[in-house]
Amino acid sequence: MSSTFLSTAIEYLKGAGPMRADLLKKELDIFTFGDLLQHYPFRYVDRSKFYKINEITNDGVYVQIRGVITDIQIEGVKQKRRLKAWFKDDTGGIELVWFQGIKWVYEMLQMNTEYIIFGKPTLFNNTYNLVHPEIERSNDAQVNTLVKFMPVYNTTELLKARGLESKQLGKLLRTLFTEQKHFSIPENLPAPMLQQFQLISREEAFRKIHFPSGAEDIAAATKRLKFEELFLLQIKLNLLKLNRHEANKGYVFDKVGNNFNGFYTEKLPFELTNAQKRVVKEIRNDMRLGKQMNRLLQGDVGSGKTLVALLCMLIALDNGCQAALMAPTEILASQHFQSLSQLLEGMPVKVQLLTGSTRTAARKKILESLENGELHILIGTHALIEDEVKFKKLGLAVIDEQHRFGVAQRGRLWNKYPDIKPHVLVMTATPIPRTLAMTVYGDLDLSIIDELPAGRKAIATYHRYDNTRYKVYEFMKKEIAKGRQVYVVYPLIEESAKLDLKNLMDGYDMIEKAFPRPDYRISIVHGKLSIKEKDLGMDLFVKNETQIMVATTVIEVGVNVPNASIMIIENAERFGLSQLHQLRGRVGRGAEQSYCILMTSHKVSREGKIRIETLCRTNDGFEIADMDLKLRGPGDLQGTRQSGVLDLKLSDIARDQELVKSTRYAAQQLLDIDASLQKPENKPLLEYLRQNHKGTNWSKIA
Repeated sequence: MSSTFLSTAIEYLKGAGPMRADLLKKELDIFTFGDLLQHYPFRYVDRSKFYKINEITNDGVYVQIRGVITDIQIEGVKQKRRLKAWFKDDTGGIELVWFQGIKWVYEMLQMNTEYIIFGKPTLFNNTYNLVHPEIERSNDAQVNTLVKFMPVYNTTELLKARGLESKQLGKLLRTLFTEQKHFSIPENLPAPMLQQFQLISREEAFRKIHFPSGAEDIAAATKRLKFEELFLLQIKLNLLKLNRHEANKGYVFDKVGNNFNGFYTEKLPFELTNAQKRVVKEIRNDMRLGKQMNRLLQGDVGSGKTLVALLCMLIALDNGCQAALMAPTEILASQHFQSLSQLLEGMPVKVQLLTGSTRTAARKKILESLENGELHILIGTHALIEDEVKFKKLGLAVIDEQHRFGVAQRGRLWNKYPDIKPHVLVMTATPIPRTLAMTVYGDLDLSIIDELPAGRKAIATYHRYDNTRYKVYEFMKKEIAKGRQVYVVYPLIEESAKLDLKNLMDGYDMIEKAFPRPDYRISIVHGKLSIKEKDLGMDLFVKNETQIMVATTVIEVGVNVPNASIMIIENAERFGLSQLHQLRGRVGRGAEQSYCILMTSHKVSREGKIRIETLCRTNDGFEIADMDLKLRGPGDLQGTRQSGVLDLKLSDIARDQELVKSTRYAAQQLLDIDASLQKPENKPLLEYLRQNHKGTNWSKIA
């Protein structure tokens, strides 16, 4: 089977034809023979075992029985017709029932002929029956050559209606293998790698995953095909990184001057943690190489990423360049502007804020001082990527909460500079499991701040039910009496925004009654308010003019109120684990003990209970992210579904973490020795990449 054969259109396969081919394309994205080969079974049924009828139980297990039909009859009329047959072996009988294809089945069945039937029994009127069982004569050649483990394939209702059930897909695959006599499936992994990792060949893997003779075949095929998937992904990401390092020149920041040293010795608010020191060193080393830095900075809530970013921006200033910090919301951009302005007070560093709300006159001054170099650091939202924003010499771009920007949005910021691109530092306060970071962000260099500043108290987290709400309110009043503030957060999910907004307003009314004026004042902030209204609500809370903020998840990122000591999360079961952790991180920013209280009804799903128990048990963002990955899968995390990076057919990032590490090591090892894939043993890999990844720039490969 050559690569040409693999790319043959599916309509040319015997048994497919134009009509079925159109359905396969629309329903399952199967366009070619190769696509069909990679439509893997999602489970297998053991067809080596035969049951006796008296062994059948009502436990949902599929059974295979050998016996004869002793009676056939059609009952009912028109749409209510059904075909019934009585099937017997030497231990008893069971009823077979068909509601569709009655005429065809009736003509096919023969009395007193031995059949093999297969299906899931159900109990009806104290009698077991099999509805629409698979049925074949026991002397059929096909039955005699049945594989022990029958593959089961994903299909759709429309395909089933057109005769393309799992069994028919299996027949198409059998045709693909048996009717093409003169082909071989080309190998795409180097022979030494197959030996090193004890992998079977690609051709053998395809045969064994579709037609296994036992569990050992399935295990060997799955291991090989998962390895291939993950290895090719790692090769692609590593080559993208190599391309970027070679293609994109960067400014050489070879000195540390007065700005950095002055801030470090005189303005640093607290001693850096060892993790912060390590990360600053990693970034400094990157920025002095003359190649564009692209680094992802991960750090848990409160780990001090912004301070690290500021130190790196000061290095850019010391080397005659400007810096920018882009945040996803005006609230977060304003917070950054306030905190950086405070930290840099008294230093000869000019900082400005540019957002959609910046007035025309102020905007004009900012743009002028930016272009002539008088402005050193510009902080803003996506307003920074507008055409009119021109830096004199942008050396470092910091992107905060990077997953909230599209790739194209981020790219516009540094693509303004075709000759020498600014160094790029992307930050996220949402811990990403290391395994996922190795894949989704494998083309970026990775720095992790895995240590919190000394003296930071862990947030105490508790789960409380709705019927104990009055006790929670009493606790809130005690904390407010100490001068503390409280967040009360409600879910706001787009699909049911009206319902959730009602819940929010009902909750606001309930809190107003429990916390009446003039003793208490309450802010409300949600996505339906105007920017001005949101900013007012936030501002009142930041200034401690309101003690309680009722809000949706708009406060998830960036709101920094050290005086807030309680986070109440209503309907906590409706949030993902990482989001709960982010919300919890809005408190615990001051010296006092802080609390997070997760409110739910008694009706919580098993998965919801796991999320809540995990959050109550640990404050470790990476442990939480790992659990979130296991519960939700990678598709919902960090926009990976939208990115299209993890288009994996067999592999599971959560379950296959060891394999991810192995393939990453294998890819790096291979490219360290042969970055252009010119060695004879790597030629099959090079050929495969060129043929199957034509949308990728393989300029690194000669």
